[in-house]
Amino acid sequence: MTSNDTTLAAEDRLAIHELLALHGHIVDDGTIEDLDQLFTEDAVYDVSALGFGAHRGLDRLRELFQWKGEGNPVGHHVTNVMVRVDGGGVVRVRSKGIGVLADGKSGTVIYEDVVQRTARGWRITERKVRAKASAP
Repeated sequence: MTSNDTTLAAEDRLAIHELLALHGHIVDDGTIEDLDQLFTEDAVYDVSALGFGAHRGLDRLRELFQWKGEGNPVGHHVTNVMVRVDGGGVVRVRSKGIGVLADGKSGTVIYEDVVQRTARGWRITERKVRAKASAP
């Protein structure tokens, strides 16, 4: 893919889907040291919509993901993954996240990601997490 190319090979799409799936495994397994398999060194993780602010860099993300409050889901599941390349060649991914709490309750978020191919494979450079409003 060149910088102005708006297509992605099937292998890249599959790798991006697997990258997003990896988030739940790393967070739920507590293998926070492996976040470099998911994010770039200077990644931004924006959970402002959930009241937790925006965070930059792997060290800060490791601190964030080590937090294990009662409201933190015990299961993170990604679905409805949509990959697109915008006119500037930026790869954007929109997906839904389902979080399952220890008491069995669940909630849904929307992930808006920017991903980039690096020397180590695809990585998330930006993730914005938006709360999904409940149905009326």
